[in-house]
Amino acid sequence: MAPPAPFPRRLLLSLLLGVLVVAVVAADVESSAGGGGGHRHSPRPPRYSRVFSFGDSLTDTGNAAILPATAGGPFTRPPYGMTFYHRPTGRASDGRLVIDFLVKALGLPEPTPYLAGKTAADFRRGVNFAVGGATALDPAFLKSRGITSSVPVSLSNETRWFEDVLQLLGASAHEKRMIAASSVFYFGEIGFNDYSFALSAGNGTVDAAASLVPDIIAVIRSAVAAVIAAGARTVVVAGMIPIGCEPEMLALFPGGAGNDYYDPASGCIKRFNDLAELHNRELQRALHELRRAHPGATAADVRYADLYGPVAAAVASPREYGFGSSPLAACCGSGGDPYNFNANFTGFCGTPGSTVCADGPSSSVSWDGIHYTEA
Repeated sequence: MAPPAPFPRRLLLSLLLGVLVVAVVAADVESSAGGGGGHRHSPRPPRYSRVFSFGDSLTDTGNAAILPATAGGPFTRPPYGMTFYHRPTGRASDGRLVIDFLVKALGLPEPTPYLAGKTAADFRRGVNFAVGGATALDPAFLKSRGITSSVPVSLSNETRWFEDVLQLLGASAHEKRMIAASSVFYFGEIGFNDYSFALSAGNGTVDAAASLVPDIIAVIRSAVAAVIAAGARTVVVAGMIPIGCEPEMLALFPGGAGNDYYDPASGCIKRFNDLAELHNRELQRALHELRRAHPGATAADVRYADLYGPVAAAVASPREYGFGSSPLAACCGSGGDPYNFNANFTGFCGTPGSTVCADGPSSSVSWDGIHYTEA
């Protein structure tokens, strides 16, 4: 099979990176483009020193490989990392993640995974607090709702880690605020694991998962407010991915005879995607409220980054974006058509019995049924 044309894929990447990069440069350009006395200066390149990032496995670049609860997981073994790094790096992909492309586009250093650092020197060039398997809500809260989480890390843990790092980096309150002001804060997708655990606990019914939306949004809003209070001026918050297009979800919760279970255009589970869209609407509303709560010349520039749209577009029209004809199938795994994902998790990528798709990961949207390929 001939490799797909590369230009449309670069176009899809530009849709995503365009949102992210425009978000992080907008405040700087707006502040530098105007001036007093009618003189307008040419916009200067943004001057950031580092990235602080938060989230789960879609953003984690090595923490889960170190955390005792997850160390030694499949993502620490080949074929993870085969495309770009040619070895496992702790990233849940065949290659790079969105955070990797973002720091490259901004010309910034790769942030150090929090659990891999110890000293101020380790953290001065940026820190990634994201942990694979992390939830937005604390495990104790989820347990009170009858939901079990598998990783003892939540977004509140990650924000506390940030506070510890800032304390380590800054000797004075002023210095800490200057460090935060010169940094990009990227909140990757967070909440998918909460919804996934809730859907599993409810045998695929959406009510329990949907009831978590206000709590998840409140936790994200609190985390963003905390970094703003610390001095952050540039904050990008990613929305939810299309949950119903995940091969894992499609394999775990097959539909019945009804015509309204799957989206006819994409084959995704409609009610799961409705849940993701609800999350994104409420998240955007919360970010709007945060902007209104922090007006004035010193306000943080808080932007929403749409992950749902580009992924949904690639799934609905894979050929248009340079992918193969099976956008809902995991490249690495077992089980065959249609999703190449076993509901009992046997043959999961990186375990015995799993294989990599013949066309290679560059033709696939999903890497292992849960996470995306570098492409």
